Amino acid sequence: MRHKDSNGEGESVQPGGAAQVDLNLLRTFLAVYRTGSFTAAARLLGLSQPTVTTQIRSLERQLDRELFQRLARGVSPAPYADELAARVVEPLDALAGVTGQGGSPDVHQPEPVHLAGPAELLTHRVMPALAPLVDRGVRLRITPGLTDPLLEELRAGRYDLVISTYRPRGRALASVALLDEEFVLVAAPAWAERIGSAARIAADGPAALHGVPLVAYAEDVPIVRRYWRHVFGRRLVRHPAVTMPDLNAVKAAVAGGTGFSVLPRYLCAAELASGALILLHAPDDPPINTAFLVERPGSSGNPHVALVRDHLLGILRDG
Repeated sequence: MRHKDSNGEGESVQPGGAAQVDLNLLRTFLAVYRTGSFTAAARLLGLSQPTVTTQIRSLERQLDRELFQRLARGVSPAPYADELAARVVEPLDALAGVTGQGGSPDVHQPEPVHLAGPAELLTHRVMPALAPLVDRGVRLRITPGLTDPLLEELRAGRYDLVISTYRPRGRALASVALLDEEFVLVAAPAWAERIGSAARIAADGPAALHGVPLVAYAEDVPIVRRYWRHVFGRRLVRHPAVTMPDLNAVKAAVAGGTGFSVLPRYLCAAELASGALILLHAPDDPPINTAFLVERPGSSGNPHVALVRDHLLGILRDG
């Protein structure tokens, strides 16, 4: 037997009179918990955002517990929400596996997986690794961008997974180390010949690069500054001759003879192997940056998200 509450939401009632929460409210709760956003949950469920808000408020009243803390963008689960999600996720996912989203799972293809991250990592490492999944029917929507805005949009539910250049803080996002980037000091053969051997840089330090133009990703040269601090133990005091907010363009400029730069090794491995770029220095302890694969806590309702996540971790973390 079913009764309607004051908001028109259905509530299952057992014969003995003990109230039992409607499964639809729990499904909505789990969608909000997984996406971190009422708006994103509404898109996932095919409902309006006000309907999702009403259902969550109804569930909070029934449980007499706050489930989500409203943020400027999206929501953050309250402590009880973590406990509730742990209790309902397996039975609800098992039920969804039997019934599908409104019908047979064979009829409804999983939604595309929305993945974002730095353009160079996506282009050179991630997309080649995901090719086998596309062949198996996984649909992907890839967005390049800077880490900070991408993580904000992940919290708001726009993305399923983000590759971050640092480990994000707080409970709202879960992260795992994905791969390490090694940074290398490079120049075209003509400049390398004028500078001399790598032994000269090892002996003289940055002074060996005096007069060689610096090509960088940004005016504040974050990658080069880090290399100087880590390898040479000193602060970078020079300014770039050329800046381009695209590491592929920086690589092309350096290979074309514009000057020197510091690049991720994976990005210029082919050029180093062919001789188009020359490794200027080979320190025993090169600077390393770890990239993280980030998602919202709780497994996604889209099975392909877990498939992409596990595949990337298996291919890139071990590679």
